[in-house]
Amino acid sequence: MQNPVTRISEILRDQDDFLIVSHFNPDGDAIGSICAMGHLLAAMGKRFSLYNQSGLPSRYAFVNLPGPIEKQLPESMPKWTIIMDCGAGNRMGEALQARTGETTVINIDHHLGNDNFGTENWVDPSQPAVGSMVAELARKLHIPLTGDLAECVYLAVSTDTGFFTYGNTTPESLELAADMLRNGLDIAHMNMVITKQWSENRMRLWTEAMGNIELHHDKQVASIAITQQMFSDTGTTPADTENLINFLRRLKPVRVAAILREEDTDLYKFSLRSYGEDNVQTIAATFGGGGHHNAAGGTIAAPLDEAKAMLISAIADALGIS
Repeated sequence: MQNPVTRISEILRDQDDFLIVSHFNPDGDAIGSICAMGHLLAAMGKRFSLYNQSGLPSRYAFVNLPGPIEKQLPESMPKWTIIMDCGAGNRMGEALQARTGETTVINIDHHLGNDNFGTENWVDPSQPAVGSMVAELARKLHIPLTGDLAECVYLAVSTDTGFFTYGNTTPESLELAADMLRNGLDIAHMNMVITKQWSENRMRLWTEAMGNIELHHDKQVASIAITQQMFSDTGTTPADTENLINFLRRLKPVRVAAILREEDTDLYKFSLRSYGEDNVQTIAATFGGGGHHNAAGGTIAAPLDEAKAMLISAIADALGIS
């Protein structure tokens, strides 16, 4: 069987007309990887368009886009659709999921549990970010990792590795950053524009949320619940909760941090984070979710108190604590 990097690089080289997609409610890897892929295709003189059901979050307005990120699918689907950073097919959004039969899907992802929903699949959970996978394709195609392409790759890799502090940081990811730095990437500037995106309202939301931390099982598990009322009171959105969970797990005794975020009546999205050997991906899987060994999530359909009890119980069972 042909190596997926070779196969996909051949498609990019020999074919034309691509739609580039990432999961809805995109994070830094999702935006960075689709924009990096766009810059890669632009360097090759290819026709392409970018799509995300949620559009471009305001916190990534600094990104030098290779083209607009559309929130509506084209009337006529292109021949090829590259779906990036989607751990499951439903993460691309209902509109695109209903039309995948009109196009040929290339699935590029690094999440555990991806079911290879594409016609062409490159799923590698050892990769720290999908942005690093774009970098591999660029090297295979002899496209230099400089300028806007490098900035988008760095956005993807730095945010998914916690600026190279998480356990998914690899020697290759550090070498990739070093190579881009040697080739002119201004890392100090990139770190500044990535992190300096807070609003006063976001600070108020975090203040309220951090004031409601609950500790469970001898402080080995920490949780926060964020409700629609909290968003309304502080003038914020779910996007303003990004990275909050990583501060929660900084509490010294905590092994697993959990956030429950109200999506609708009796429907909560949860996120889990851990360190080392504590596997939260298996916990998320019990609720039909997924993710990575130390970062995962899913949804629970239940009232808040019940959803919280279910999640904390599943965490305790997985950790073998009571």
